[in-house]
Amino acid sequence: MCTAWLLICLLPAAYCLLAPPTLYAQTPTLGELAKREAERRKAITTPAKVITGKDLPKAAKPVPPAAPPADQKTAEQKAADAQKAGEKPEEKDEAWWRARMTQAREELRRNQAFADALQSRINSLAADFASRDDPFQRAKIDDDRRKAIGELDRVTKEIEQTTKKIADIEEEARVAGVPPGWLR
Repeated sequence: MCTAWLLICLLPAAYCLLAPPTLYAQTPTLGELAKREAERRKAITTPAKVITGKDLPKAAKPVPPAAPPADQKTAEQKAADAQKAGEKPEEKDEAWWRARMTQAREELRRNQAFADALQSRINSLAADFASRDDPFQRAKIDDDRRKAIGELDRVTKEIEQTTKKIADIEEEARVAGVPPGWLR
């Protein structure tokens, strides 16, 4: 009985000691892999072809975007109208694009700051409303709070419009081929 237990304990221990070297012997070492790769590279006689922009076929013309709403004119329509009227089209250089984007971002920043201030005022009025017992004072505070909430809704819509305006300017600049650095 003692030998059976001895075999049960010694066989797994012997397997654990002898099995790993045989498993590791099957995988190549890093040095062997490096030698094989060096031989493979020597066997290659022609270098791989480098693909450049000249090798690629010309892209098809982009699909024109869907028709814009009737009340908005595209940049091409404005330029065509200016030429029909005998005027010189507006020169859109880096300063023009930078000023346009800066103005839109400044408007967005002002609206966001105003929205934060309005939210702070609404929170203050709500706390003030909860702490008052006089019905007349509560009615006045509630009226002020409702006006501030209405103003916050208006400013939030302006923020959404300005964000859309910035995205439209970026898209217009992309279509016109303006470098992205001009809009930063």
